[in-house]
Amino acid sequence: MQFFRSCGTGYETIKNNLKNKLMKIDYNKKDLKIAGITLVIGIFFGWLFFGGSGNNQNATKGENTEEVHEHTEDEVAIWTCSMHPQIKMDKPGKCPICGMELIPLDNSSDEGDEVAFDEIQMSESAIKLADIETAKVRRGKAEKTVNLLGKVQADERRIAELTARFGGRIEKLFVNFTGQNVYKGQKLATIYSPELIAAQRELLEASKFKETNPGFFKAARTKLKLWDLNETQIDAIVEKGEPQLYFNVLSPITGTVTQRYVALGDYVKEGQGLFEVIDLTKVWVMFDAYESDLPWIKMRDEIKYTIQSIPGKIFKGKVTYVDPFINAKTRVAKVRVEQTNPKLELKPEMFANGILQSKMEKNNELLIPKSAVLWTGKRAVVYVKVPNRQKPSFQYRVIDLGPVAGDFYIVTSGLEEGEEIAVNGVFKIDAAAQLAGKPSMMNPDGGKTSVGMAGMDMGGDKADMNKKTSEVNRANIPDKFKKQLSIPVNEYLKMKDAFFASDAKEVDKYAKSMKSALEKVDMKLLEGNEHMAWMDLLKIINFSIDRVLKGKNIDDKRVGFRKLSDNMATVLDKFGVKSDKTLYLEFCPMADNERGAYWISAQKEIANPYFGEQMPTCGEVKKTYK
Repeated sequence: MQFFRSCGTGYETIKNNLKNKLMKIDYNKKDLKIAGITLVIGIFFGWLFFGGSGNNQNATKGENTEEVHEHTEDEVAIWTCSMHPQIKMDKPGKCPICGMELIPLDNSSDEGDEVAFDEIQMSESAIKLADIETAKVRRGKAEKTVNLLGKVQADERRIAELTARFGGRIEKLFVNFTGQNVYKGQKLATIYSPELIAAQRELLEASKFKETNPGFFKAARTKLKLWDLNETQIDAIVEKGEPQLYFNVLSPITGTVTQRYVALGDYVKEGQGLFEVIDLTKVWVMFDAYESDLPWIKMRDEIKYTIQSIPGKIFKGKVTYVDPFINAKTRVAKVRVEQTNPKLELKPEMFANGILQSKMEKNNELLIPKSAVLWTGKRAVVYVKVPNRQKPSFQYRVIDLGPVAGDFYIVTSGLEEGEEIAVNGVFKIDAAAQLAGKPSMMNPDGGKTSVGMAGMDMGGDKADMNKKTSEVNRANIPDKFKKQLSIPVNEYLKMKDAFFASDAKEVDKYAKSMKSALEKVDMKLLEGNEHMAWMDLLKIINFSIDRVLKGKNIDDKRVGFRKLSDNMATVLDKFGVKSDKTLYLEFCPMADNERGAYWISAQKEIANPYFGEQMPTCGEVKKTYK
């Protein structure tokens, strides 16, 4: 009945009419059927006229609710490319130029937080879409598994080289091939030597006067000792009273004959090589260790290694020597393990695969995951999450790293234990910072940038400057103005030389004199577009000089010098300089974190101001101004 009442007054009218009609008619099936049809029709029309308004009201209410919800929802993110920010898309995908994944461009405001210059804020939705994860910096044991490749080699202390102590002829040869095993004192060859026979006769003659002239007898014995005859052999000669015609060459050690330099019947001279014998019962395994692995290798560390020709057996040995020199070509140092080899199963030149489980001596190192670090040549950059922010905020920070510890880096400075850093999606944070003009990996000084197709950064001011200077007509530049420009250019050249010498005081000296010389250049000599372009260019030049002067050290000053050099190249190209010097535009591809940098020079020979004595000749001439 509640449902029928909801149909309104139309229902009451129909009900009363039905009630009166039913009282007057007989209750038969035909009348009941008519009454039922009438009731259904009445309900339908009641809903049509009265129920629809209720639905409209509910629909209106729903629309209003949805409208309020739309206004409270975050606006849809704009997707852009970190390398081509001119690309703007309303949904995720790939950049149509380079194919990189698009990243969300956060347009939300930073209200509620006072954000530092080197902080980048991102919305929660952008954090999720960029798949950014963070972790706390922790201390722990720095461990690393060092994989090493090496070879089995003979122990250099167990190599005996037999040479002829006197000239003669090989009468007998007891060693017929290399690889033959011999024992200490075994006969290797017999030599007939006329020189040795003459020396024996001297001994026999001196023995007759050993009582009256003992010094002569002693000298004769010493001569035979120097020819490798022992006391027993010399005494036998004296007792026998006649010289011995043939002498045996004996092996000084037990080992393997690895070299045979003579054959039967050969004549040998004093000092000529006869045999090489090596004791292989103890060998060296020499492993190659790369520079990055050396901090993890210490004396007495255990290395487990396998030999391909001896499958299933694991050898162990202690590090007994680390080469103090790095091979200039292979960039590795030798690490030695000494191994006993009683069965001679380890043979020289066999390959070995070694594993060293190393731990740092300090057990409380500061560790961060490798994925948290962005490398920019000389700098290592991380993004630290700033605490107590209404919106997630990350701070750009340059840190110093120690050795690699497996999947972690050891941090030597720049971070503290407990700080939270981004460990996944770090490049996307850096791209967002670059687009927002914040300090970033490729733009540590900050400022709005847009990356062109060639990968060179070009600030908005510089792009506008290029547009203005493109309207400069060099024919409208008077010679007097060009001559005045030569004075600050000369000061710039002196500054360049000071950078080459890495002399910060001289750099500041010539930076100040250049700025003073620029003030004396009469811009009233220019008119129209040329005048306006010079005014804007002068501001940028002065800003670059100030950047040089404010630099804390020579490397920091070089950042300003790079921008100043770009501006001076524009001066030479667009305005020209009246001077008797030939100037050269030179370029080093390794400067400015391998992005490359230009400078102006009065000498064709390269004297790199960005590296000085480190790489003085790195660069090439790009343009000549006569």
